[in-house]
Amino acid sequence: MRFDIITVLPALLESPFAHSILQRAQKKGIAEIVVHNLREYATNKQKSVDDYQYGGGSGMVMSIEPFAACIEKLQAERDYDEVIFMSPDGVTLNQSTANELSIKKNIIILCGHYKGIDQRIRDIFVTREISVGDYVLSGGELPAAVVVDAVVRLIPGVLNDETSALSDSFQGDLLDAPVYTRPADWRGNKVPDILLSGHEAKVNEWRHEQALERTKIRRPDLLE
Repeated sequence: MRFDIITVLPALLESPFAHSILQRAQKKGIAEIVVHNLREYATNKQKSVDDYQYGGGSGMVMSIEPFAACIEKLQAERDYDEVIFMSPDGVTLNQSTANELSIKKNIIILCGHYKGIDQRIRDIFVTREISVGDYVLSGGELPAAVVVDAVVRLIPGVLNDETSALSDSFQGDLLDAPVYTRPADWRGNKVPDILLSGHEAKVNEWRHEQALERTKIRRPDLLE
């Protein structure tokens, strides 16, 4: 699976993709993450990628030409399943969306800045707009990293234990059950006996009950 991320701040994405699961996925050849500097596609000597907005108003708008040039260059090289724009007014990212994207082959992600990007980019090129929450960040780089992380970990072969992702919170519309590890008794705080019983069926039943109860308390909207 390949991600092409278009940004004015490529250095901001170096760390998220250079460690842990995302690093291993790239070393295994399972995921390819390529970051493109939007300024390389600027059409002026200053390498600026923004301009004043028509109609007046505060804030600069990212220009259409650099984005279009980069997107069209990439699309001439391969077919893309999605062109995603990270936007606070997009559809909120959830596990279902991550699952859906994990079976795609090639994805472009656009990172906005300033007041936003020229609407024509959204109208002509973007196939999906995604938000990571009801708040505004300085740019789309961190949300893009969130999307890539959420998606890549679902690809078969990325996690050492592939069943782990299937039991994560939000899979099956439930939060995850409580988890424990050694020691079994820490300062009088003990691990539930059922988890020490070795009875797999009963352990699974307990985990489902705990997940259901936790979801009812913390995220009842998931059960509606």
